[in-house]
Amino acid sequence: MTTTIETPAASPAARSAALPPMNRCIEMPSFELGERLTPEQIEFLDTFGFIRFRQFLPRAEVKKLVEEVEEIDARLVAEGRTVINGVPLIMGKRKDGRGFIQRMCFASLFGERLHRFLQDPRFNAILEIAGPGYRIGERERDGLVINHYRREEGSAYKRLGWHTDSLRDLFYLEMPRRYLNVGFYLDDSPIEKGGVRLIPFSHNQGLWPMLTRKAHFLDTDQDPAEYALVAEAGDLTIHDGRIWHRVAEATATGDASQRRVMYVPLMEGPLKQKDESSPTPLYFRLRRFARF
Repeated sequence: MTTTIETPAASPAARSAALPPMNRCIEMPSFELGERLTPEQIEFLDTFGFIRFRQFLPRAEVKKLVEEVEEIDARLVAEGRTVINGVPLIMGKRKDGRGFIQRMCFASLFGERLHRFLQDPRFNAILEIAGPGYRIGERERDGLVINHYRREEGSAYKRLGWHTDSLRDLFYLEMPRRYLNVGFYLDDSPIEKGGVRLIPFSHNQGLWPMLTRKAHFLDTDQDPAEYALVAEAGDLTIHDGRIWHRVAEATATGDASQRRVMYVPLMEGPLKQKDESSPTPLYFRLRRFARF
């Protein structure tokens, strides 16, 4: 594979015109993550349910991570892997028929650079605000997940319907609770690549609207109140697991639509590590019906 970090193609004026109205109501400051979150950063996250930190890693370091991700992808495809620790991989095909992984789980178990990435001491700042007893669950749930979105024939992962991450707790026979979903961008993600859409303030909802406000994963329509979370390669984002969000399909196609994001697993409670004998969670068995 050729290592690339995509950059925006459209002009700033064109991108601004395509942004949802909520992006003109909420101005995201150019935050940077240090040893601890500042009171202003904590207030922004608590108020809106999401935040973005610019240049968590420089582009040169991102490029090295991309190289390792692409090497792991090629290796797992060559091995014929379809499941890791009970979690299915989402597979796509390129124009020439080559397979590639569009949702890779437990990625840091296959690459030293990815493993070292999870040891960055700045993650302690996020663990601190996540709550007492939180840790990075490298071998828990789905581990380090890498989502690879492309809009082209053969792609199995072009968009993702509205959902809340906390609902997944029900499938583990646990009550939905607050936790933080931490994303790290391997590619630039301007508006024409689609990307994450969130409904600000919805993380403050109760259990009933969390269950019923939208049809989980089936509803992919634009919401009048949604906010487009745009980012650049090297940026880090956080959103509250209780917030309603989706992944919009790119308007660009082919290589210009490529958007890869890593999600860092934060866990609390009893240690529940997975291995190759772990069963497949029920919500993955339902995936073929909901197409997520």
